[in-house]
Amino acid sequence: MWVRCSDVARSWIRKRGADVVYGLYERRLSWQVKGLPRPRHVGVMLDGNRRWAREAGFTDVADGHRVGGRRIHDLLQWCAESGVEVVTLWLLSTDNVNRPESELVPLLEIIGDVVDELAEPGLPWQLKILGALDVLPQETSDRLSAAAARTKGRTGLQVNAAVGYGGRREIADAVRKLLLQHAEVGTTIEELAEVLSVDHIAEHLYTSGQPDPDLVIRTSGEQRMSGFLLWQSAYSEIWFCEAYWPDFRRTDFLRALRDFAIRHRRFGS
Repeated sequence: MWVRCSDVARSWIRKRGADVVYGLYERRLSWQVKGLPRPRHVGVMLDGNRRWAREAGFTDVADGHRVGGRRIHDLLQWCAESGVEVVTLWLLSTDNVNRPESELVPLLEIIGDVVDELAEPGLPWQLKILGALDVLPQETSDRLSAAAARTKGRTGLQVNAAVGYGGRREIADAVRKLLLQHAEVGTTIEELAEVLSVDHIAEHLYTSGQPDPDLVIRTSGEQRMSGFLLWQSAYSEIWFCEAYWPDFRRTDFLRALRDFAIRHRRFGS
């Protein structure tokens, strides 16, 4: 005797089937990347939060940032499991600081919540704040710095939270610090010009002491760097993903690792 399935039952069956297929694909990807070269440093441009919120029917686009913020913890776990040592998350650009106050204030609050959560006791992440903190409200700057300070001494994954970050601003700040350092010891401009090198500038970047990113991931389908890690990404492999950041899944991350592993890195040669 045939029993007609209800719409709810059919929906559940389709979802269950999709979950099974997704699980099989994820396991296949995990097997494919096993033993392959892994990036030490991964930079991630968490793009598409507002567009995701609009398409999902939210009236407040800040909800997209909230959902995206919860996805960050998953990403860091995937990176740690894969042997990644450093992750740089671009949370707010210097251009974003110029948004209307109605957009900026809730966004800064969400970023503060995300960073506080990453600094919670019991988590292994070691936080570092990258960016021009002077472009942020003092309250936000102090909150981010305090969160990073709470993770001092942790030995797990190094997590760079790029807030108020712009690649051009970073290079300008590095050169400024370099000039001031040499001015303090009496070096003349002419003497500095004689010895100035790429390494001198790199030593004063926000990421000083860290390896350059091997892999940069940008979500939402946009295919440009927008000044992210402008200096450091000269030889990075770039992986663009169509999914908006809140929809970014472990399969997307594994696909990025797989594609990274099969590329022949020439480093400009």
